[in-house]
Amino acid sequence: MKKLYVFVLKSYAGPLVLTFFISLFILVMQFLWKYVDELVGKGLEGFVIAKLLFYASSTFVPLALPLAILLSSLMTFGNLGENYELVAMKAAGISLRRIMKPLVVLSILISFFAFAFSNYVLPIANLKFHSLLYDVRQQKLTLNIKEGIFYNGIEGFTIRIGEKDDDENIIRNVKIYNHSERMGNIKLTTAKWGKMELAPDKSTLVFRLYDGNNYEEIVDRKNYKFTRPFQRSKFKEQTRRFSDLDFALNRTNEALFRNNYQMMNLIQLMQSEDSLTAELELRKQRFYKTINDRFAYLQKLDSTQILPDTIAMDTLGIFPGLKEKKSKLRALEYALQSARSVKNTIEYSKGDFEDRDKRIWKHEIEWHRKFTLSIACLVLFFIGAPLGAIIRKGGLGLPVVVSIFFFVIFHIISITGEKYAKAGILDPKIAMWLASAVLFPLGVFLTYKATTDSPILDADSWNKFFKKILFFVKPNSKKNQPGHEHSDTL
Repeated sequence: MKKLYVFVLKSYAGPLVLTFFISLFILVMQFLWKYVDELVGKGLEGFVIAKLLFYASSTFVPLALPLAILLSSLMTFGNLGENYELVAMKAAGISLRRIMKPLVVLSILISFFAFAFSNYVLPIANLKFHSLLYDVRQQKLTLNIKEGIFYNGIEGFTIRIGEKDDDENIIRNVKIYNHSERMGNIKLTTAKWGKMELAPDKSTLVFRLYDGNNYEEIVDRKNYKFTRPFQRSKFKEQTRRFSDLDFALNRTNEALFRNNYQMMNLIQLMQSEDSLTAELELRKQRFYKTINDRFAYLQKLDSTQILPDTIAMDTLGIFPGLKEKKSKLRALEYALQSARSVKNTIEYSKGDFEDRDKRIWKHEIEWHRKFTLSIACLVLFFIGAPLGAIIRKGGLGLPVVVSIFFFVIFHIISITGEKYAKAGILDPKIAMWLASAVLFPLGVFLTYKATTDSPILDADSWNKFFKKILFFVKPNSKKNQPGHEHSDTL
């Protein structure tokens, strides 16, 4: 049996590693397609891009691992069935359960590894990935001055280059407009040719210009709008420096991202969730106390307290009731203002409570995600392995199609449940386990059918099944025909 177990494990290990890296590669390519516009043209070093891809690939393991287990288990048992090796094992008296036993143990070990990865490695990978991605997205585009186009990427200046040599350092027909004084095009520098260099620190751009002119309109003289004084000076060589360009990648302190729920392990998530819940309860208590005190004050208040210093409008009693009416109007005005204030407080508090509830829900979702990845690996194995034994087709043809079909179902249910949980429609405990709960009975059913050698995908059995259905349908359909009733009466 040991040789059999080793043989099954070797047959499973190759497809598992292959499909895992293929799935990971596809997910990384999806990441590149999504963020390619923010990566191109920023002069990023190859080491920075390699780190970004490495951290991104680490965050994609929770998606790639279940898909790899599903596909590899289906391929393994499909190959064993297609090569009649399963038939030979069963003929030797070895049941499918015993054949699956080493892979079940391996899947359990992989599930423990998946849990450890989600709890200890994934938070660090998310921290490194999101902090580096944030810095890359904030990075300015590298200097790219094209021929014949006005470039205004440097604040206060507009540059136009007529031609560039092949090395892109020699430039010709140069024009530099100086807008730093915000007075319009009053300063212009032209040159027949020059050299353009970027300092090693990527913060200073140096122009060495030759055979040019400086043009400047004098605007600090009296009546310059009418006299239009103008100054021109020639030069053989001139150096212009544009500093503080900051094209280098600036790293942000990673501590600023540590409070995000995706960067926490189980213990940190529980502590953070308890703190958020306690703070939310405290805010609710303060809110209820404020509202109750406000309404209690309004109930005790009367018009004489609203207007204690009201000047008697009718000291002689000529217009009886005038003072009382003024006081009541003032009281009504004060009550309306208080009601509007309470309404604004309620609306603001409602939005604040909803935001805090969503933060708590996200922590709960992330907490359950640590476990759902492990269970998903087991559930998808018990779908792929028996399905491969039933289909009996190996390779990357039919198994890939079937695996993608079941994985898409699993992924859609997972994403839908997570969105419902974040929106507060479903409890996170139900939403995060919904996909596993839906597919688990299917795995049990397929495992039972495969171990009992039920012809679930046999074409002849399905033909017999449909023939039985048609046999019961045809007599009923004949009775409904118009001529059938007349023939019985004859």
